[in-house]
Amino acid sequence: MVAPSARLDYWVGAICEAFLEMECSSREAPTFDGVLHSLSVETLSVNQVRATTQDVYRTPSGIARSRQLPFYLIGHAEAVWHVRQDGQVAHLRPGDVVLVDSARPYELHFPDGVNCVSLQLPRAWVGQWLAQAEARGPRVAWRDQGWGQSLGALAVQLARDPASAQALPPALLSDHLGALLCAALEPPRAPVSSAAQGLHAHLCSLLRARMDQPGVSAQALAQEAGVSLRSLHRAFAAQGQTFAGTLREMRLARAGELLRRPQLAHVAVAEIGRRCGFADASHFARAFQRTMGVPPGQWRRG
Repeated sequence: MVAPSARLDYWVGAICEAFLEMECSSREAPTFDGVLHSLSVETLSVNQVRATTQDVYRTPSGIARSRQLPFYLIGHAEAVWHVRQDGQVAHLRPGDVVLVDSARPYELHFPDGVNCVSLQLPRAWVGQWLAQAEARGPRVAWRDQGWGQSLGALAVQLARDPASAQALPPALLSDHLGALLCAALEPPRAPVSSAAQGLHAHLCSLLRARMDQPGVSAQALAQEAGVSLRSLHRAFAAQGQTFAGTLREMRLARAGELLRRPQLAHVAVAEIGRRCGFADASHFARAFQRTMGVPPGQWRRG
């Protein structure tokens, strides 16, 4: 047990060891309490933070002592808070998400306590998704604007249940998060061109031909199409879609079609799911019911 008078210092030490060098103060230091859960997903880290009210400072001296300089995507599940970086202040609500660069000083202020997710994102990973990765100031995806709605909902889900990050294969979750980040922070400014529409149609055609293959990835599809991973995800985002969502919809639509075919009535539901790219039968059943409204067996009888 840590003595009450030493809890805040202990917390700062734990954060510095798990995340990065920082300073922290709290008006409730004598009764400070905090819990940190961390989960690795490929090169990313999903960190759930629950703690007493606090103010966090990333200082030049802390930056100089740091071994790595990742980005952090932070979202609060319950309370308002604000962040300051590069002379700009963003006032955030539950469900808003902000991207901060640990290579530059910033402040995080949580006046009503902390219940948030802090996703640690390597610089190289962010550079794959954002054309302006090192843009100045806090970059906010608002919970009620565009793709910020989906990104904010994902952040709130991870803040409340970080283990839910394991519901998807790591590569798919990484691609899904990157695509949402790109769509929310750098949405297409101009009308979709015919060339972009053509690329989207071409990608969908390639994806449709491979959707029955478990583990099909955005990276492999981009390589086959001869485009960058960023261009692939921008093509889907321009149509209001994501790679992961499109793949799931294609697979479920195909499964629904196969389940209704009389000549396949003897084929087990799990096998139908496998033929449509779902390696796990229970995952297929849950995804099918969530999208179609009924279990696959009932769909087949209907």
